[in-house]
Amino acid sequence: MAAAEPAKRRPSAGRGTARRSAGDSASPSRPKGPARAIHSAVEQLGLLLGRAPEAVSAIRPKDDGWEADVEVLELERIPETTSVMATYRVTLDGEGDLMAYERKRRYTRGQIDRR
Repeated sequence: MAAAEPAKRRPSAGRGTARRSAGDSASPSRPKGPARAIHSAVEQLGLLLGRAPEAVSAIRPKDDGWEADVEVLELERIPETTSVMATYRVTLDGEGDLMAYERKRRYTRGQIDRR
């Protein structure tokens, strides 16, 4: 049973490492679907903002790539429901590279949209 555990972990760790270390030269062989777009949006926005995104609330295909809405914790407060969150609209090209981002809204974590 102990031998099965490392075998399970090795493939997923290898995939993530290969994608990061391969860089642009691996772009043609990488999947271009929504899962890759979400991963790219979260990773690149986090690097630019210096904060780890918490969730992707929307993703839409565009003619030349993807558009995603990403939720980010901007100001942590106690209690947690009063923390300030923000929704960022991220635009990615067909290869998953971030082309633009814009903060669309700020809200407290405990806030519910009224529609």
